[in-house]
Amino acid sequence: MTDSHDESSSAPAEAPQAPAATALSASPSPTDQNAAPPHGENGAQDAAADGQPAPKKRSRGRRGGRGRKRKPAAPGADAAPSPTQPEEAAAPGAPQNAAPRSEAQAIDAAYGLAPEAGSPVQTQQPGPEAEPALAKKRSRGRRSGKAKAEAEAEPRGAAAQDAAEAADEAAPPQKGAEGKKKPKKMFIGVLPGELVEVVLTEDGAVQEYYVEMLHQAKTKGNIYKGYIHNVDSALQAAFINYGAERNGFLQIDEVHPEYYQGSYPLKKGQRFPLIQKVLRPGQEVLVQVVKEPTGKKGAFVTSYLSLPGRYFVYTLGRDQQGVSRKIEDEKERERLKGCIDQISPPEGVGLIVRTAGIGRAKTELTRDYKYLHRLWGDIRKKAQTEKAPALVYKEMELSVRAARDYLTQEVSEIWVDDPDTAQQIREYVALAFPKSPDMVKVHTDHDRTLWERFGLTRQVEQIYSREVTLPSGGRLVFDHTEALTSVDINSGKIGGEQSFAKMALKTNAEAAQEIARQLRLRDIGGQIVIDFIEMKDNKHLREVEKIMRQALKSDRARTDVSGISPFGLMELVRQRLGSSAISVSTEPCPCCGGTGIRRNLEWQAMQTMKTIHRLLGKPGCPSPLQVHVGQELALYMLNNKRELLTAMGARVDVRVEIVVDPRQP
Repeated sequence: MTDSHDESSSAPAEAPQAPAATALSASPSPTDQNAAPPHGENGAQDAAADGQPAPKKRSRGRRGGRGRKRKPAAPGADAAPSPTQPEEAAAPGAPQNAAPRSEAQAIDAAYGLAPEAGSPVQTQQPGPEAEPALAKKRSRGRRSGKAKAEAEAEPRGAAAQDAAEAADEAAPPQKGAEGKKKPKKMFIGVLPGELVEVVLTEDGAVQEYYVEMLHQAKTKGNIYKGYIHNVDSALQAAFINYGAERNGFLQIDEVHPEYYQGSYPLKKGQRFPLIQKVLRPGQEVLVQVVKEPTGKKGAFVTSYLSLPGRYFVYTLGRDQQGVSRKIEDEKERERLKGCIDQISPPEGVGLIVRTAGIGRAKTELTRDYKYLHRLWGDIRKKAQTEKAPALVYKEMELSVRAARDYLTQEVSEIWVDDPDTAQQIREYVALAFPKSPDMVKVHTDHDRTLWERFGLTRQVEQIYSREVTLPSGGRLVFDHTEALTSVDINSGKIGGEQSFAKMALKTNAEAAQEIARQLRLRDIGGQIVIDFIEMKDNKHLREVEKIMRQALKSDRARTDVSGISPFGLMELVRQRLGSSAISVSTEPCPCCGGTGIRRNLEWQAMQTMKTIHRLLGKPGCPSPLQVHVGQELALYMLNNKRELLTAMGARVDVRVEIVVDPRQP
């Protein structure tokens, strides 16, 4: 070994130094002039100029494997400020002692959310053990010239770098080449006693949105004791008075045979008896709402009752035992069917396993069945004592119902902005997911809403918009009519495509995925007609149809999709699950009556002047003649029709006055 190596090996180890602050000015401050020069190249030259021997450069021995991989510290990281240097000499931008970040700030950093406007970014002063780690420079891949220039022009501060590193480590996993599932989250906004909103997101994008207001509480799933108001032989249906504003609609195929009055022999090819032969007005019946009332139509009801649980749907009047079609694993289906056989429900009771029952033990399934069986016993007892019409069973409120129906193993977090509601959901999650006790989190930031914190406000507001913008610049236009919903696809300004065929395929493929998402968000039911951009290649047509069917697989509602016709139209029928957020929170415009258009001001002015002309021609016309119109029309007529009004009145010596009526639009 050389002498230099012996010196380096025998030299005492130096204590780790704190990272020095980066100087913002190249010229030394007055307090830095007396500081000892650093032992680098410049330090050796300065020592030689003063007549002193230059410090001998120490050589280092062979590093171990871990030492070779360690990156050298950033320049100035080993230099510590002089103990005699006053605090004012510290360069601007040096890390100051600050309080640790709060839990809300740590979560915001983990999700890559910016801090509130006007609030200082606080960073925690690193301890002695963390100093060497902070001094190491992270290796990065080769950057392009533009990215490198931007990085050099705008250096990131220590606080921003800490937040970025925390976001990289704690951010939800993204779906990459390894095929990882996209993270799903549930957000519940509550105004106690008045409003509940539920948002389901996947990878940050809103996939489902539900709203429930107290004065418009949903009745779907409720069970009522009602009586038959009248029987319509033409419709083969009965109208049930169950206490609502409009009677419920009960078709003959939804009437359980136990309600038949007398016997009726079925003719050949006849599935159900004539309703006027088996039902009588005034007859009491137990019904359940399966479809909310819409517009002027009453609710759709059935006498085949069902009670949804966590793992089972408990059905009455049908000995149907089965497994949800969404459970595709044959081994799991057979196992669940075996569990149902071991439970052995009584005659007249059916059990259908929900998707939440996948992988559940027999004890958990049995517990859910016993709860539903006991619940049905309570409903039956109450129905025997109540006088029709009466409510005998009410569904859970939306916040708890969302946890029961929409919470799956794919949901990683539930955020709630009301502590009481969060506690209710925690109790439910503790039973359904005992291994995830910290799944429910409470939003306690009073400076911004839960929607604003996670960037959901704009996505939720877009649900009420007529137009939706596609990623490549195209647009979707939704128009609702009494018979159907039409969706038009416009290409917009899309550039970069070599041909019209490629542009049409790209736009239609994006539109198919977005339309399936919008149908869920808006809960559009009934018949839907989609006008795709014309495609002549059959291969492109089949590809768009495949994308649409694949995107609709995650829809909870039943759908039936046709192929694209030669005219570029696709017909789609979707089950309406209930009252959508749009129908619950909107009303027809008082000006246009819900049509979206109105007569222009020129037309309205002409019609008003026709009325004035007719009144001026009547004998004994009063003077002045006052005409009451809305404020907007009054301003238009006074600014544009004043001379004509004056001339019309002068011919019969009558003064015409335009009076603003605030009651008119």
